[in-house]
Amino acid sequence: MLNNPPAYADPRLMNSASDSDSARANTFGPVDAGRDVSELFSEIGRRFDQAGAVGLIVIGAPVVAEIERRHGDEARIRCLDSLRARVAEIAEERLRSDYFVCLAEQGSHEVMVLLFRTPGSAGFYRTEMPGFRQELFRSLQADGGQVFYPYQKGPSRLPAGMSVEIRNPQFGTSTQLRRLIDEARRDCGYDIETTRRALRQELLETILDQRIYSVYEPIVEVESRTVFGYEALARGPEGSRFHSPLALFSAAEEHELVFELDCVCRESGLRGAIDFPSGTKLFLNIRPTTIHDPSFQEDRLIETLERRQLAPTDVVLEISEQESITSFSAFREMSDYYRSLGFQFALDDMGTGYAGLEELLEIEPEFIKIDRAMVSGVDQDPARQDVLSALMQLADKMGAQVIGEGLDTLEELEMLGRLGIRFGQGWLFGHPTPLRAVD
Repeated sequence: MLNNPPAYADPRLMNSASDSDSARANTFGPVDAGRDVSELFSEIGRRFDQAGAVGLIVIGAPVVAEIERRHGDEARIRCLDSLRARVAEIAEERLRSDYFVCLAEQGSHEVMVLLFRTPGSAGFYRTEMPGFRQELFRSLQADGGQVFYPYQKGPSRLPAGMSVEIRNPQFGTSTQLRRLIDEARRDCGYDIETTRRALRQELLETILDQRIYSVYEPIVEVESRTVFGYEALARGPEGSRFHSPLALFSAAEEHELVFELDCVCRESGLRGAIDFPSGTKLFLNIRPTTIHDPSFQEDRLIETLERRQLAPTDVVLEISEQESITSFSAFREMSDYYRSLGFQFALDDMGTGYAGLEELLEIEPEFIKIDRAMVSGVDQDPARQDVLSALMQLADKMGAQVIGEGLDTLEELEMLGRLGIRFGQGWLFGHPTPLRAVD
């Protein structure tokens, strides 16, 4: 029924049910790793019979499924073992006697905490279990994602569900325990859906209220060390879960709000470009679906640019390599339209493994931005230097300029110059900042 090995449990679940053992049930420690929950099921039932009531908290870890897909089964096992151990530590600090922590059945990506109590008081269900669940959430968030490190960086929201069964001799203990687990999982599903709805509502409000602002990262001419342009980078509200662009667009993809968010981000990039430095280029991130945005059509777009004292020739529309290829026909339609208005194009993330030579030649961008993965440490890596030299030859034949992203050191910058790469971008020139105060 349940067949994954538990990490921790009250060791007296393994012993005979003597009174002296029961009196010493406060002790908490590891179980023989060879035992699994199905082997413990009869012991769980015996403890349930003795206590009269059992509570269950199921902590789900859906992120582990994605970790397994990306890194394999060994990573899954390590992550679940790490989570199980951390939950056991918190339980040891927060819970009183008569409980244990274990994994659920294989493939479920769950950790279970069982509490054995007498049925004479609802206090453990009303206060102890919710309090422990809240402490689990707080502690795991405070860990900052260490539980799943290095496979997952940053904290993950782990859903949890609760249920309680009072012993009813009319039913077998296995029947009641199965019902206990099913009910806790339904409650966990409710937690997932509640969180999902709250997240979508917060994201919608962020988009509708246009609570997106832009910071601008300089793009510098390598030889003269002067600023050639600025890339507008979207940020969500300070202190919110959507502050980082990764969190912002990941949530938008999950809730099918990417187009709506993209429209607001473009507007933010233009809105923040007041007093934009004369003679520099504004690099503005777009997607192939931009052509469907009414505010980015010719008349309204030109009017918006004029209010910022900008012309289409001052703006470079930047699209990622992955998006241009997966939506190639849409990209071609869009690029033809905006080029006719005077805009230029930059292909971002070159070197991340999506585009082939034929596609790059078809796109014909005016600028090719080399991903930081190819630029980082280039001064010490002859292989990277050879790859960039080959890309430079291709860019020259296309009449495109190359921009090296992710520069952190002067040595990297100098190597770009020796390779003939004209522009660089990165924290070497300062962190992205607003051009004016954030409203």
